[in-house]
Amino acid sequence: MGEKRWTLTAICLATFMLLLDITIVQVALPSIQQDLHASITGLQWVVDAYALPLSAVIVTLGILADKYGRRLIFLSGVVLFTIASAVCGLAPNLGTLAAGRVVQGLGGAAMFATALALIGQEFQGAERGRAIAAWGSTIGGGVAAGPLIGGLLIKAASWPWIFYVNVPVGIFCVYLTLKYVAEGREPNPRKLDVPGLVTLSGGLALLTEGLLRGESNGWGGTFVRGSLVGGVVLLAVFVFLQRRPAAMFDRTLFRSKPFDGLTFATFALGSGMFAMFLFITLYLQNVLGYSPLQAGLRTLPVTAQVFIIPLIARRVGVPTVSGVVVGAGLAVTAGGLALMTLADSTTSWLYLLPGLLLTGFGIGLANPAIAATALAVVPPTRTGLAAGVSNTARIAGVAMGTAALGAILQAGVKHDLPGTTHKTTTEIASGQLHASPHVTVAAAGDAFSTGFHWILVVGAIWVGLGALACFIFVGRFGRPQSAAAPQAAAAVGTSD
Repeated sequence: MGEKRWTLTAICLATFMLLLDITIVQVALPSIQQDLHASITGLQWVVDAYALPLSAVIVTLGILADKYGRRLIFLSGVVLFTIASAVCGLAPNLGTLAAGRVVQGLGGAAMFATALALIGQEFQGAERGRAIAAWGSTIGGGVAAGPLIGGLLIKAASWPWIFYVNVPVGIFCVYLTLKYVAEGREPNPRKLDVPGLVTLSGGLALLTEGLLRGESNGWGGTFVRGSLVGGVVLLAVFVFLQRRPAAMFDRTLFRSKPFDGLTFATFALGSGMFAMFLFITLYLQNVLGYSPLQAGLRTLPVTAQVFIIPLIARRVGVPTVSGVVVGAGLAVTAGGLALMTLADSTTSWLYLLPGLLLTGFGIGLANPAIAATALAVVPPTRTGLAAGVSNTARIAGVAMGTAALGAILQAGVKHDLPGTTHKTTTEIASGQLHASPHVTVAAAGDAFSTGFHWILVVGAIWVGLGALACFIFVGRFGRPQSAAAPQAAAAVGTSD
């Protein structure tokens, strides 16, 4: 078991790093803007440059891992991510920083695409349940801990250290991977489907970019419309190409209601809750006036529970492979989002606390069950694809949810401040309450709070729908209604 623990350590550290870098950058944007003389658009590229490749190529890399080797793709991702992190920290200008973020995203996608599949091939039975519980705790923890760790690093040193901190961790992961992680691949892989890979990755990239840019550039702009239309067209072509015998996807996977229901629930959690962390941080810093570190400390009720709850749930016998557990976790999370509407521009952060406690508990309960059930509903030889789809749903949910929630928040701001320009409402929605001389800070704070309430309600409903999908389509143990069910369930260990 000793070597397996080191394997799990490498996987969890890599996962934590790549998810941490989704939110840790948010608290550093003001410092980056000042040091590198960046515009608002330039700062948005720093965020987009990581989110785009991370969401676009996870499925592709999961399939390549099944064919060429999961350890090989994982190791390549760790190396790329580590080198790119050093480049980001040393970046003398915004262009270099954005380029480093692109490579970071590619490396992160390779790590995330293979992490769950590597756990699936290394652990069996009850051991697998414990391993997935540990890995699941790092998923939400990585996203939730970003504001806190970012605040600590910026206060103690400077913004480049949010990237430098990845270098020693990445080197340690490379060592552990080379020494302890075993190689694994599908015994009878399909031929490489280049048209499928290109249309899927390109479609996801364009669609994500259009959604991310719509809020700030305007939904009617040529660039945004072109990105959205291009993304939809490429994805439609991809679906058409999957009718061929040499297609990259095993279409039977998507005929499984449990798998489809779980994928939707994962997307709902990413877009309705994980994407919300940015706006919670904006509310704490810009409306209530806390520093990045103070704001990060106030998200500890979520961060701590996301790490601890999976381990407690495992000890008390909560089943890992269960759509009901996933649904219950999402339902609690939805309730926590609804409770956060108690807070507004004039209240203490303590009004957020009940909601933060509930969401932390819900995420901690749902994350390991999502991972374990995703493996349970597919044959063991397709774990790379299943992990890729599941993790794409999560990361694409964060990217698209951030864009959608931002647009709704902006609509709430505009509702409170009719007649203000698009530029002003966009700036207020991004937390810049001093942006306009024609709008007082108090009025801007009230308008932001209105939009914040709107997105909390939308997030609660959306995550609640994900819970409903789990209860209806996934069921107690998440077994697929196909001949592969006994094999898949046995591989995960239904005794969990």
